[in-house]
Amino acid sequence: MRTLFKIGLVAAAVALAGCQDKAADTQAEQVKLDTEDQKIAYAIGASFAGNLASSLDQLNELEISVDRELVLQGIKAGLAGNNQLSEEEMGQLLQAFDTKIAEAAQAKEAAETAAVKAEGEAFLAENAKKEGVNVTESGLQYKVITEGEGAKPAATDTVEVHYRGTLIDGTEFDSSYKRGESISFPLNGVIKGWTEGLQLMNVGSKYELYIPSDLAYGERGAGQSIPGNAALVFEVELLGIPSQEKQEMGVEEQ
Repeated sequence: MRTLFKIGLVAAAVALAGCQDKAADTQAEQVKLDTEDQKIAYAIGASFAGNLASSLDQLNELEISVDRELVLQGIKAGLAGNNQLSEEEMGQLLQAFDTKIAEAAQAKEAAETAAVKAEGEAFLAENAKKEGVNVTESGLQYKVITEGEGAKPAATDTVEVHYRGTLIDGTEFDSSYKRGESISFPLNGVIKGWTEGLQLMNVGSKYELYIPSDLAYGERGAGQSIPGNAALVFEVELLGIPSQEKQEMGVEEQ
């Protein structure tokens, strides 16, 4: 999780929450919205409130607490133009708070990815004991579902595959089967677990690959679906090796 906060937005979010706490279990005051200008003003406030609420949720997730009453007092003082703190002092304080938020977000992310890594290692340790599961020197695990009789690719080849990828809990994050279209790519241009695993396969084979995080996307993860340090499971079907097929055609034409 990577969370960046704008200090003013966070402060306003806390202030809003303070107001909401005092108005708990009551409905928002109904105001007259007769003119377009009134509706625009109301829409600005309502939209801003939604953003503030989201920022407050993120702040709570980081377990950072702020005295909401003092935030409200600061807002009132700022509007009245009688701040008790100088602009320089406020800038220093808010910059330090911004650093605190960034450090908390980093610590939270590190804890989450460490937990993911531990879960992946435990999964792979148990999976290695299962019948039919093979483990290579690198730590890659694979299980043969169907053994083909075609050629095997080299790391420099382009391969054509169908595949389905999941997290260790079974959550699917990608599937060429669902898209209804196979995919071709250079074998040395993908994650290490694929580069190694597909070289074990003959064309026509279908394997299940169990890939440790260091042979997958490592600490960085991938997009929103694959967290950092995640072990992955892929069902892969090797349909062909286009690069070898082109070379063979070139030989025949000579």
